[in-house]
Amino acid sequence: MRQNILITGASSGLGRGMAIEFARKGRNLALCARRVDKLEELKHTLLKLNPNIKVVVKQLDVNEHSQVFDVFNECNEALLGLDRIIVNAGIGKGVTIGTGSFNINVQTAQTNFIAALAQAEAAMAIFRQQNAGHLVTISSFSALRGFRRALTVYAATKAALSSLTEGIRIDCLGTPINVTCVHPGFIRSEMNEKVKKVPFIVDTEAGCRAIVKGIEAEKATCFAPNWPWAWIHWLVRIMPARYLKHMS
Repeated sequence: MRQNILITGASSGLGRGMAIEFARKGRNLALCARRVDKLEELKHTLLKLNPNIKVVVKQLDVNEHSQVFDVFNECNEALLGLDRIIVNAGIGKGVTIGTGSFNINVQTAQTNFIAALAQAEAAMAIFRQQNAGHLVTISSFSALRGFRRALTVYAATKAALSSLTEGIRIDCLGTPINVTCVHPGFIRSEMNEKVKKVPFIVDTEAGCRAIVKGIEAEKATCFAPNWPWAWIHWLVRIMPARYLKHMS
């Protein structure tokens, strides 16, 4: 059992939801995010939910790459070893390519991929040193194909993250280090709260419960919720591009 778990982007959305689910399971948690006030509120909620666990909170901006390494190491020491690190921090900003908003798109690329790379590097340094651990990355169903408009850069960053995760997993084959990439479907969160019409969307609690179930299985890749996304992804992979415009 992975007792000591670090989650980035834990102050809201999927990160917060996962923390609640793991607390219910009696896991110790290291929670990282920029909004430390939100983390403290979450810590209070988790300890009220399960007073027998240990919760460590650390302020972290994942785009400050040296800080990522420092904070991960501090959490590792505080919990006397990390068994699982979940690379979850990310943003959902994005604008149609070529419409004058490069600064927004590059921010998405830096946060969702470059910062994720820093987190993976820091996590794997810990796991390689202790020769054990479980690296988890939270990608997206959108990683499967290119998407239009606001999702173009977002989907590209998630595709890159999925590929990065697979490469790390291949590198770790035959070792005590497991690597999992989670591809959530449409789950209501702070990132998409203003989006009204979304097919098959589930609430945050149900979505996070499905994500945690997938993480605990420790498979190479999973879709969450499993239904319908584990089946829809086969269709999306072969769907003509003209039909994708109706999915984004």
